Amino acid sequence: MTTARLPLFPLNSVLFPGLVLPLNIFEERYRAMMRDLSKGADSGESAPSPDQSASSSSTSASSPSSPSEDEPRRFVAVAIRDGHEVAATAPGMPDSTTMAERGPAAGFGPDPVQAFHRVGCIADAATIREREDGSYEVLATGTTRVKILSVDASGPYLTAEVEELPEEPGDDAGALAEGVLRAFRSYQKRLAGARERSLTSGAELPDEPSVVSYLVAAATVLDIPARQRLLQAPDTASRLREELRLLRAETAVIRHLPSVPAVDLTVAPTSPN
Repeated sequence: MTTARLPLFPLNSVLFPGLVLPLNIFEERYRAMMRDLSKGADSGESAPSPDQSASSSSTSASSPSSPSEDEPRRFVAVAIRDGHEVAATAPGMPDSTTMAERGPAAGFGPDPVQAFHRVGCIADAATIREREDGSYEVLATGTTRVKILSVDASGPYLTAEVEELPEEPGDDAGALAEGVLRAFRSYQKRLAGARERSLTSGAELPDEPSVVSYLVAAATVLDIPARQRLLQAPDTASRLREELRLLRAETAVIRHLPSVPAVDLTVAPTSPN
């Protein structure tokens, strides 16, 4: 089994491969993470690849290697389990007086790995912009699903030993993708009608099954547990089957609602930092 050790960024949401993740970085532990990722791009240090062992001497738990200018600036985005963010801290607020404790594991209990779902997504930070006050504006993109094997809190921020999860197509993925796209278009029309808005025609939806599965998972109004189940589906076909079930159920519910209030609040990008 081959693994890599990467910085860990907990989220109150689920990141899917191919989807964009905007972050507003205020907390010092995540500032330190972004400083290290940025310094690596300047100094030309080498990043650990997924086929490197976490025990490799070039990678340590407290100071993971950073990418060179031509390599992605990678970290792992993982969803926080419901009820496990225990620190008295307001998401997005830089005021340290709101924190009950300090350190890389603040808010995640004595055994941080228990606070997170075990499947996350590697994110490539294409843009890391430092503001005058020392906070950061980050724009990252999900790339690859990973299984979290362990979490280390000995450094300035959390790191995780992860194993890449292959994306297997499964049986009948192509036909399922076609069915999901039809169901998704029907869902969009119903949702637009319930919100008393017109459905704008955007770019053509993709037809590659895995891309369809992740796009629909991100674009459908679902809670975090449902999104997490889709992320960790064993293969593309299984994810598409679950999406077909969810879309049909959601469309049936919307059909009987006069309006869908505040739906944007459930799909807006979030940062736990």
